[in-house]
Amino acid sequence: MPQKKIILIGMTVGSLIGGYLPVLFGVDSFSFTSLLTSGAGGILGIWLAYKLTR
Repeated sequence: MPQKKIILIGMTVGSLIGGYLPVLFGVDSFSFTSLLTSGAGGILGIWLAYKLTR
């Protein structure tokens, strides 16, 4: 699988997990906190996928 595709999958999965994480703590899914954690999850997913492909 090409490296770009793996990084894109990591970003998508990280964003989804990061966006859903505040819901587990009782915060609304359409909140600023959810937006921030979704971005952080995306960045973490990109970093993790990059490290796995190297």
